[in-house]
Amino acid sequence: MSAPLWAAVAALGAGTLAAIPRATLRAAIPLQLAGAAVLAAGAIAVMARGTPVGAAFGDGLGPSFGLDGLSAFFLAVVSLAAVPALLAASDALRGSALARPLTALTGLFVLALAGVLAARDALTFLAFWELMTLVPASAILVARRDAPVRNAVFVYLAITHVGGAGVWLTLLTLAREGVLGGGAALGGGLQALVVVAAIVGFGTKAGLAPLHAWLPRAHPVAPAHVSALMSGVMIKVALYGLIRVLFEWCAPAPLWAGLALLALGLVSTLAGVLYALVQRELKRLLAFSSIENVGVIAVALGASLVLADVGRPRWAAVAFGAALLHVAAHAAFKTLLFLGAGAFSDAVGKLDLDRLGGLLTRMPGVGRPFLAGCAAIAGVPILSGFASEWLTLQSLLRLAFDDAAGVAVAGALAAAGVAAGAALALFCFVKVAGLVLLGAPRTEVAAAAVDRPPATRGALAALAAACLALGLLPALLLPELAALMPGAVAPAAGAAIDLPGTGGLPPIGLAVALALVAGGVLALTRRRGRAEAAPAWACGQREEPALQWTSAGFTKTLRLVLESVLRPEREVTVHARGGVVAEVTHRAEVPHLFDTALYGPLWRGAQRAAGVARRLQSGSLRMYLGYLAALVVALLALVRIGVLG
Repeated sequence: MSAPLWAAVAALGAGTLAAIPRATLRAAIPLQLAGAAVLAAGAIAVMARGTPVGAAFGDGLGPSFGLDGLSAFFLAVVSLAAVPALLAASDALRGSALARPLTALTGLFVLALAGVLAARDALTFLAFWELMTLVPASAILVARRDAPVRNAVFVYLAITHVGGAGVWLTLLTLAREGVLGGGAALGGGLQALVVVAAIVGFGTKAGLAPLHAWLPRAHPVAPAHVSALMSGVMIKVALYGLIRVLFEWCAPAPLWAGLALLALGLVSTLAGVLYALVQRELKRLLAFSSIENVGVIAVALGASLVLADVGRPRWAAVAFGAALLHVAAHAAFKTLLFLGAGAFSDAVGKLDLDRLGGLLTRMPGVGRPFLAGCAAIAGVPILSGFASEWLTLQSLLRLAFDDAAGVAVAGALAAAGVAAGAALALFCFVKVAGLVLLGAPRTEVAAAAVDRPPATRGALAALAAACLALGLLPALLLPELAALMPGAVAPAAGAAIDLPGTGGLPPIGLAVALALVAGGVLALTRRRGRAEAAPAWACGQREEPALQWTSAGFTKTLRLVLESVLRPEREVTVHARGGVVAEVTHRAEVPHLFDTALYGPLWRGAQRAAGVARRLQSGSLRMYLGYLAALVVALLALVRIGVLG
């Protein structure tokens, strides 16, 4: 790699080491910030030049590093998300007894993410892949050590390592067959094995359903800046690995691989947003929302594979570009939302949606960017989430009108699912903005909240600006991102996205039109004068925070409509004293069906199998000699009948 990139890595490493001694702790985060900023600039420079730097991919097992356009794009996303995360961490960790270990682990986490992207051999890739998994788990356990958190970390490590076996199988098989260096091509059964292993392995770390059960457990319990990096960029690094396998090393991928990715992405999109809607804790809601957004990216990637297979290379490149555009968009608004949630947590404690409210006026430096993040993730036009989802839907509509009936049905179902997911995401984040930012504070702690220090406010403002920039400039970014697909026929750059049969998308013109409409509405309302404030009518009761909308009340209609799918559990208890009802308590919960219907039976089966295996371990030497004798007899019998030569 180039000297500036190595200098950036050195600064990140120095910042990580500086966090260990108490005397140099103050220099740690500035060094890490400088390293991340230079790393981002270097990655963007590699993309702009279009020329790879460093080593190319090889089949050897010696350490080698390099960057091409695709890995440089993901490295730029990682580094640009790391800068505001580190700024927010500098405020959150100031004066904390855990500042030293968490600062060191944060720097190491960024280095691990960069290492996966820059690795150019299988062994280096896998080493950094495992480090990328273990470092956030360590950070969570350093920050919190209670039993539920330890269980969440155990589930995270168990699922990602079991699924991660697919990553090991994929990389080592590709290296053994000479594919990484470009000297051979896979086909037949071996190609199918590698594709399935890659989808399972990388899909598990990315949080694709039904392999996502670790994500809503681990992300909410991590420190806010670690959650932002895990949800904003770590799961995208997993998608980078999947893209390498399906679009480069196993290209051309079979049609069924694209259809499988479409199906997994569709399930992730709908399951993620539905479970996000019914959550009452803000960070857990954001974690489920990440599953939905990963699903949208997977749908776009699946559409790209299918479009390429049916002979639509231009639209395949558009779908690929839409996936990468959503990678950048999700990194911006999800990093913003998790850092905002962390700032709210520092101010008010627990993030129960029903105990917040009114934070836009009490914490404007956090609340306003958080509101922009809610609008971006909801797909509001001229913000970052809109253009990528629009492009994904346009690509799916091309599939829906394909001549092959199976492909057309798959495209139509995926388009309907993504559209429904977008509508539900809007519903979800209207709820979040309303319950967190608007209305009156529901608790005294929320009423007493104060804004965060300048570094956190600046980080959130920068991320909000990134959401706006990505929403206004997709026409400039799309050709560059689409060209990163091997063999792509990229669309032309311009001020507007001009695709045949779509009517086009002029984001600048749309922004001007929205500004004129908003200005006109504001002018009319000011001309009519300001209404006098008056107390709300509450049916004769005293107005209290408890009478405001709750999370469950906001989504009750949807939960009733989808009761057969969500299967909510309710419990109403009436407490009477002397024959008079004194109190009524209500408890409602929406269980995670993937846990109860899939992982629960698997866990119980594993426990039963472990019990059987434990009984075999009797501790008796005679019993073990008997097992050995039985094994020898069985092997001799197999040799005798010719099964073993």
